[in-house]
Amino acid sequence: MDIAAEIRTGLEDDWLPQIYREKIRIQRTRSLRLDIAERENQADIIYTLLGIELKVGKRRFACPELSTARYMRVFARIGCREFAIPYDITQIPAAADELETAWQRTLLALTNKTRGRPSRSVSQIRAKVVRDIRRELAEIGAGSAMPLFDRETKQRQT
Repeated sequence: MDIAAEIRTGLEDDWLPQIYREKIRIQRTRSLRLDIAERENQADIIYTLLGIELKVGKRRFACPELSTARYMRVFARIGCREFAIPYDITQIPAAADELETAWQRTLLALTNKTRGRPSRSVSQIRAKVVRDIRRELAEIGAGSAMPLFDRETKQRQT
């Protein structure tokens, strides 16, 4: 078994796509689409005078509140362009907490499994784990669309 598969097996219920499938997609959801690269990205939450934004690369996406930005950041980090978000906004904070925890546990498991390996090998394994997560999330799907305002292009995205 390769290391990426070992990490997935070791995480069991904390595997991010499993949480997404079993706890988010079973709810009433809407889909979001981010125009980002399909790779692991640096995603930051920015507090501006106009509100909260998620910055991924040079793109900024307006967010209605912090929990939505935290939720979106998990998917942006993975490079997942389309994903579902709970329709009921009271469900978003708990979902964001659970997804962020799953992501951090994945990184911790990756660190533990690759300890002592060359950095190039670690980078390749990390990229494979992120690809596997992104592929599984794409297979689960995102549901129906919800427009999102993009500050850079001053247009609604669909």
